[in-house]
Amino acid sequence: MSSLHLEKKALYGHQRQGSDSAAFKELTKRDAQVQLAVELEKLIRTCTEANRERIEREFAGFRRLFVRFLLDPTSSVQWEKIEKLPDGAVGEYEMLPTPPLTQIRGMLDKLVVIKLNGGLGTSMGCQGPKSVISVRNDLTFLDLTVQQIESLNKTYNANVPLVLMNSFNTDEETQLIIQKYTKFEIQIHTFNQSNYPRINKESLMPIARSCNTSADMEAWYPPGHGDFYESFYNSGLLEEFIKQGREYCFISNIDNLGATVDLNILNMLLNPGEDSGKPKEFLMEVTDKTRADVKGGTLIQYENKLRLLEIAQVPKEKVEDFKSVKTFKFFNTNNLWVKLPSIKRIIENGTLDMEVIVNPKTLDNGMNVIQLETAVGAAMKCFEGSIGLNVPRSRFLPVKKTSDLLLVMSNLYNLKNGSLSMSALRSFPSTPLIKLGENHFAKVREFLKRFATIPDLLELDHLTVSGDVTFGRHVSLKGTVIIIANHGDRIDIPSGAILENKIVSGNLRILDH
Repeated sequence: MSSLHLEKKALYGHQRQGSDSAAFKELTKRDAQVQLAVELEKLIRTCTEANRERIEREFAGFRRLFVRFLLDPTSSVQWEKIEKLPDGAVGEYEMLPTPPLTQIRGMLDKLVVIKLNGGLGTSMGCQGPKSVISVRNDLTFLDLTVQQIESLNKTYNANVPLVLMNSFNTDEETQLIIQKYTKFEIQIHTFNQSNYPRINKESLMPIARSCNTSADMEAWYPPGHGDFYESFYNSGLLEEFIKQGREYCFISNIDNLGATVDLNILNMLLNPGEDSGKPKEFLMEVTDKTRADVKGGTLIQYENKLRLLEIAQVPKEKVEDFKSVKTFKFFNTNNLWVKLPSIKRIIENGTLDMEVIVNPKTLDNGMNVIQLETAVGAAMKCFEGSIGLNVPRSRFLPVKKTSDLLLVMSNLYNLKNGSLSMSALRSFPSTPLIKLGENHFAKVREFLKRFATIPDLLELDHLTVSGDVTFGRHVSLKGTVIIIANHGDRIDIPSGAILENKIVSGNLRILDH
């Protein structure tokens, strides 16, 4: 008898009583659980015998998420219970010692690098996994990641493995692509995150009619990167790495080009020193919040635990407080260092508890659905000795839009062994603020057509481009540059142009800013 059937039997045994408001809500939640169990049982009957065990295991995770959603649909915090961050909750990267050369290989033998590789490139107009978008010198995110780790392994005669967490959207293509790295000095492993059914917003029931994902892709979704812990455990890789004597994994988004292995952080975790208290099971890299980062998750002290607070959990009336750079000084880079045996303990003890993120979507047929997701950093509160570390901004270099792509393709950065570093020729360390118009620059193919060559950005502070604008070869942009082509107008910035503190308007008038 399946676990779903047993749960269903237990739920049906519930006796209705009372009819006040609280009891009514409780009955509604209970009925939703019963009906969900029925629908999932129907779906399981459509799967192949070879996939049954995996699907039942994934559906068990989905049910737990669904129950948490019913208990607290918003996962919002009680604002008055947020406490001031205690001393030592966030360490300073500058204070970390550099490990001696003789220790580094032994340290790397205890490390696993994990890249979250479940996303598609659709937001930038690309097909397939986002990790295969070319970002620099015809190299993709995946190419750069492999180069980084291979260089680390060669330099220190180490064997740091790379693990990719794929989704059903990215796995097939990723498997084909990684074959080209077989001659590299790097072991690449992959596993898939779970595959959950989307829920009809009104009925709260799955819209899928079959477990054949490819037959109806819109009915299924990968449930956010918080699914990492259970999927990694279920893959068998966690146990394999623990048996090898590996102690920590470094997790980051594959599109964050600043998320490289940092030996100082690894040394802090593996060799903490006698006065550092109990070992750190979980470290979250945070960096100083700017006005461009006001929506990013932040660290709070809540119910005597350090935890991640996302904007989705903030009561509406407190959103402006959440965005305050003064009140919440840090934001989460999603670069995480987690102790491997601790992941195993939390999964096996059933103490993994993450807030549910409700992600509403509208399908092509107009149906409103919700996806229940979790964030990988939200597990912070489940670990012992969790800590934040305030790292340089250089460790947060994500490419979410073509405006980010313009930065990393430019002469602002030097590329060496797969790692980008700010050019020494830039006189100040902050990156320029770039805003490119959605209509003409949002898609990578269109974006690339508009630049004969990537402009010189070494002295740029701020760039805004809107409308039908193209750039010639060897253009230089300095200070604040605003280029706005009105509807029906086109602006061609000529080759060799130097624009410094200029406003360029519809008929190519160039004004001092």
